[in-house]
Amino acid sequence: MIPIGLVFFYCSSVSGKVAALYPSPAGATESGLDTDLWEEIVDLNPVLRSMQADVEALLVNRVKHQREYYLAPIDECYRLTGLIRQHWSGFSGGSEVWEAISTYFADLKQRSRPVRLKMYA
Repeated sequence: MIPIGLVFFYCSSVSGKVAALYPSPAGATESGLDTDLWEEIVDLNPVLRSMQADVEALLVNRVKHQREYYLAPIDECYRLTGLIRQHWSGFSGGSEVWEAISTYFADLKQRSRPVRLKMYA
């Protein structure tokens, strides 16, 4: 039920809730999150309970035909946001931003291990 191809989720120690943020040309844009739905996802994927508040995030890449999920340092998620801000042009982003996103995830794959999660379609 994520309408956008890139999103990251992290536990906020301030609010005590999980935040959903979309990397965008305007920065990381927070969106409301159905806490019951999040709990269902966590119940299906207990590894998400181990995320450290304010430090780790679940980074979801569902751009085009990708279905990749990473437990990543939150600064990696903001680095992706910065790349999008830096390279975005026009309405759809332009080819430069999509190449930067592709390079970012290729590099992330080399430096990390994707998490296999059971998610909704």
